[in-house]
Amino acid sequence: MSWHPQYRSSKFRHVYGKAASKDKCYDCVPITRNVHDNHFCAVNPSFIAVVTECAGGGAFLVIPIKQTGKLDPHYPKVCGHKGNVLDIKWNPFNDFVIASCSEDATVKIWDIPNQLLKRNITTPKKELLGHARRVGLIEWHPTADNILFSSGYDYKIMIWNLDVKDSLLSKPVKILDVHRDVVLSMSFNTDGSLLATACRDRKIRVIDPRAGTVLQEGSYKSHKVNKVLFLGNMKKLFSTGTSGWNNRQIALWDQNNLSVPLLEEDLDGSSGLLFPIYDCDTHMLYVVGKGDGNIRYYEISPEKPYLNYLMEYRSHSPQKGIGMMPKRGLDVAACEIFRFYKLIPTKSLIEPISMIVPRRSESYQEDIYPLTAAAQPALTAQEWLSGINKGPLLVSLRPGSEAVNSLPQFLEPEPLTKATDLSQQQGGGGRTLLEDKKKPREMEDGRKWLKVEEKLPKNEQMCLSNGFGIFECPPPKTENELLQMYYRQQEEIRRLRELVIQRDVQIKQLELELRNLSTDTGNH
Repeated sequence: MSWHPQYRSSKFRHVYGKAASKDKCYDCVPITRNVHDNHFCAVNPSFIAVVTECAGGGAFLVIPIKQTGKLDPHYPKVCGHKGNVLDIKWNPFNDFVIASCSEDATVKIWDIPNQLLKRNITTPKKELLGHARRVGLIEWHPTADNILFSSGYDYKIMIWNLDVKDSLLSKPVKILDVHRDVVLSMSFNTDGSLLATACRDRKIRVIDPRAGTVLQEGSYKSHKVNKVLFLGNMKKLFSTGTSGWNNRQIALWDQNNLSVPLLEEDLDGSSGLLFPIYDCDTHMLYVVGKGDGNIRYYEISPEKPYLNYLMEYRSHSPQKGIGMMPKRGLDVAACEIFRFYKLIPTKSLIEPISMIVPRRSESYQEDIYPLTAAAQPALTAQEWLSGINKGPLLVSLRPGSEAVNSLPQFLEPEPLTKATDLSQQQGGGGRTLLEDKKKPREMEDGRKWLKVEEKLPKNEQMCLSNGFGIFECPPPKTENELLQMYYRQQEEIRRLRELVIQRDVQIKQLELELRNLSTDTGNH
């Protein structure tokens, strides 16, 4: 059993779950009756998608996040699959692109319009045909753009590069054929260089996805694994499953040694699956029970006892699936650090549950909102496939910055370099690809940039959170991205103005000191 101390210093010790009021829930939603062990729900700051019942094939609903209350029974569906939909996932870098997989052995990529759906969507943007049997899991790469992993009942994991013009893809860029049974769970580490899988053969594997090799493989006789999760950069894995006595069980592993778990704990005797969800910003781990209404949450520490129990959210309404809102969609004014969307099929209801840190102050609580992953890729698909690894771009959740939804903020609060070349940035010249630097205008901009950098102290030179220079970011491809770049520039201009005001105050203070000194000298 894990150690549950009576008193422990932690800012998350008093986190509590708060269910939304009835008018903030999504009612009359025909949630799927499929018994597949998946979340059946995907959420981003714009939409909530949920797998639904559909005659003659598979479908899912895409509901605008603000459209709460009762759902129209004739609300349009996304229905292009010939079999039941088994998994859906939003593109982490585009709120209007979603992937789905189905019993019909296909994976489809869908474009969702930026307005209320008026008719069913039946034609996908792309269709991926590679698996011989039904596809049970899909996962987007966490840092590379347009890389999708799919896992089927043919025991294969396929890697797809969607950064191509073809609408029908039949050849994945890589096939991982290292499993002897059905893959039950997939999880990436922070930079997406490693993939952890749980398989029906009871083994946990850590795989290098580009090389296609198994780096670590292990199983434990008293732990039948169902789901596995990378715990950020802690070099640990967390798994849920069942014990030899069919008790629900959790286990913690060293990713470099899967022979024996670091920790193993029986939770209860219920039969439902346990979904593990990790928040690498706060180091909090949530364990959601399928078929019951409980959400247990823990805090992970790098040293023993590793797993520190915090609290348990209890509810009488059992959940069939669960959705998670990305950090950029949270209400920071209410000190909300996580939000679940709980599927309750018995009531045809989707109920948001906010995890809240109780604070009296109404100001922004920087200590509970560290920099978090941005909705902007750190790599192109081709860069990742060629072997490059980069961690996610990071942004602050501090209110007042529109750029949080798509573009990363800068770590340094005083980006003076932008003042020299705002006119070029308004035209989009401030963010170009590396290969475009040879163009005359960009070379001229680059010279200006270097001249300014030479004059600045090191701590005031601008860089993105993962080390990107300003010229390495891809240019905006859509009107929406261009608009968000404009918002970011407005934010930078505001900061520059504040900086100029601060410098003016400093200059005045220095002038006053000089006058005082000259007066004192004259008196003597």
